[in-house]
Amino acid sequence: MLVALGFMMVALFMFLIMSRRATPVVGLIAVPVAFGIAAGAGLGIGDMIIDAVKELAPTAAMLFFAIIFFGIMIDVGLFDPLVKLILRIVGHDPMRLVVGTAVLAMVVSLDGDGSTTFIIVTSALLPLYLKLGVSPVVLTVVAGLANGAMNILPWGGPTARAAASLGVSPSEVFVPMIPAMIAGLVVVLAFAVHLGYLERRRIGSLELTEMTEERVLVGAGAPASGTAAAGGGSGSGSGRDEENDDADWFAEGLDPKRSTLRPGLFWFNALLTATLLVVLVIDILPILVLFMVAAAIALVVNFPQVKEQQEAITRHAPSIVSVVAMVFAAAVLTGVFQGTGMVEAMARWLIDIIPPALGPHMAVIAGVLSLPFTFFMSNDAFYFGVLPVLSEAASTYGIAPEEMARASITGQTFHMQSPLVPAILLLVTLARVSLADHHKKVLWRAAAVSLTMLAIGVLTTAIPL
Repeated sequence: MLVALGFMMVALFMFLIMSRRATPVVGLIAVPVAFGIAAGAGLGIGDMIIDAVKELAPTAAMLFFAIIFFGIMIDVGLFDPLVKLILRIVGHDPMRLVVGTAVLAMVVSLDGDGSTTFIIVTSALLPLYLKLGVSPVVLTVVAGLANGAMNILPWGGPTARAAASLGVSPSEVFVPMIPAMIAGLVVVLAFAVHLGYLERRRIGSLELTEMTEERVLVGAGAPASGTAAAGGGSGSGSGRDEENDDADWFAEGLDPKRSTLRPGLFWFNALLTATLLVVLVIDILPILVLFMVAAAIALVVNFPQVKEQQEAITRHAPSIVSVVAMVFAAAVLTGVFQGTGMVEAMARWLIDIIPPALGPHMAVIAGVLSLPFTFFMSNDAFYFGVLPVLSEAASTYGIAPEEMARASITGQTFHMQSPLVPAILLLVTLARVSLADHHKKVLWRAAAVSLTMLAIGVLTTAIPL
């Protein structure tokens, strides 16, 4: 019964989200509660949810202060020069913008933290997407894929978890998978090129049929008069080139004349941000503490007056509320999944139905199963709960633990798109994209990247067939 209820809960949740019959917050709360009660949780469902909330509370707090910190950096103009530089590089070519998004996301993902990656990418590039009329969904898809492929880095989390759960070295797991990761990144770049081509073709056709002013006004926040003046007239490229040269167009929140700019504190803010990222990579303090301290320093230095500090926090309240609400709502799903035993029952059911003839292929099976399993449960639940069981079964066929660990991390690109991953909730919130729209475009592409990594792992013998 638990197996059936588990699969039905997953199916109903995805149906409600993809069909837009419920918001993610409502779906993450209402569906698990209903199925938890049906599974016999009774009043114990409260303890299940509270336990999960306690586990996710540090993550929610980290996102709270991360949004405040990077929001302040956007307000004071730290990223304006970067936006102007990228604007000059990409010009008005959606193809270069989308490919640049993939490259930037890959580079920033080296720090191993998805939330930081998505904050920086959206801060730098979302204004350009709005300016060119490129769909922000393309940004979330490309950034999500790039970060997911990079998520198997040893300091990113999944590789370390897989190694720890099976008692092997992270380097034994990761190093043989480098060719597979590179192949995954190549597929991500291919998707970026294709999406960029589609956007270039779509926007090019719009230029032939619509007034330039209408295209520019897609990007909310540009002054109407200035936009019309720059883009009006015959509709030729001269007006847009002039915009590009003086770089005086920005989307909402990046007005070059906004009162929150602090040009005199540019180098202080740059040093503060660089220090934060360096300490974050070194990992000498919890990420939550780092962002709390950095946000406090940024507020005091850039906005000395209490009223200004309150206004600075309030400006970013919508993003904070959306992300934190979804994180805590996700705790309901994970709490019910684990507390009722659905996760364990589903895992053992899948293992039991694997025919003995497929036993020698257990590593590949683990790689395929890592896609749905890590999508609907936390990495901790999969790597410390499911993977040891799979590895124990595989050992009877001579498959080494490190080989099972390598196969298990190939599903991370798909995992990163899960509504249970706080970073992806942050990404779609900052880009003002619905989770349903993101999933419609990203899930099959993420599956393709993950399966490519699995296939290359097999071809390079890092994963036994």
